Amino acid sequence: MSRIRRVNTEPFAIRCVLIALALGFLFFFLGLPLLAVFSEAFKQGFGPYWDALAEPDARSAIKLTILVALLVLPLNILFGLAAAWVIAKFDFRGKSLLLTLIDLPFAVSPVVAGLLFILIFGRQGWFGPWLSDHDIKIIFAIPGMVIATMFITVPYIARELIPLMQSQGKDEEEAAVSLGASGLQMFWRVTVPNIKWGLLYGVILANARAMGEFGAVSVVSGHIRGETNTLPLHVEILYNEYNSVGAFAAASVLALLALVTLVAKTFVEWRMKQETAMLNAELPAERVQK
Repeated sequence: MSRIRRVNTEPFAIRCVLIALALGFLFFFLGLPLLAVFSEAFKQGFGPYWDALAEPDARSAIKLTILVALLVLPLNILFGLAAAWVIAKFDFRGKSLLLTLIDLPFAVSPVVAGLLFILIFGRQGWFGPWLSDHDIKIIFAIPGMVIATMFITVPYIARELIPLMQSQGKDEEEAAVSLGASGLQMFWRVTVPNIKWGLLYGVILANARAMGEFGAVSVVSGHIRGETNTLPLHVEILYNEYNSVGAFAAASVLALLALVTLVAKTFVEWRMKQETAMLNAELPAERVQK
C-alpha cells in the first residue's frame, strides 16, 4: 500500500508546477485572446460597437448563421439517433465501415470538403448541368452552406450517443416490447429518457461547430454580402478591409455564443454525472433486496 501511495501521490511542488502550467496555457491561448476580442470590440466605445452590429450586413450574417444552425441541427439529430441505434443495437456486415464513414469529417479538411461539394453540385460538376436546367441553385446559396455544415457536424451527435447506447444494452427495450409496447412507445418512454443528456450534449457540440464553421462554408458560399455571409465569413471580410471595430464586434458575438455553449456543456456534464451517481447508488440497494 505504501508503494502504491508513493506512485500515485506526487510531491506538492510538482502538483503546483503542473497546475500553474495548465492555467498558464489556458490563459495565454484561451483567456488572453478572449480578452483581446472584447477589448478591441469596445475600443472606441459602445456606440461604434453597436453600430457595427446594427449594420445590415452584420444583421444578415447573424441571421444566416442562426438559420444554418437551425436547419442543420434537426438533420443531425435524426442521423445521429438512427446511426447510434443501428450500431448499438444490431450486428451486421459493414458496421465498422459505417463507423469509419461517421468519423470521416474529423479526418478531411473542411476546405477539401467544400471543394468536393463544388465538384458535385457546381456548374461544371457532376450534377451541375441538371441543376442548371431545373433552375436549382445549391453552390453559392444557402442549400450548399447547409450541406457543407451538415457534413462537418455530422459526427458529433452520433459519436456521443453510440458508446452511451452500447453501455446501456438492449434489456430495457426488450422488456418494454415483451410487455406490449410498440416501437414508438419504446423509443419515447425507454430509449429517449436514457439518452436525453447525451443527446443534448451532442446537440450543444454540433450547434457550436455549426455556428463557428468557416472552411467548408467559405468555399461553397461565394462570400456574397448580405446573402451568403455567415458571422465567421463576415469577420474575415471586415478584418481584410481594416475595419477592426466591426470585425472584433462580430467576433465578440461568436465569443459570447462560445461562452454560452461552454456553460450549457458544463451543466449537461454535471447532470450526466449526477444521474450516473444515482444509478450506481441504486444498483447495490437492488442487489441487497434480491
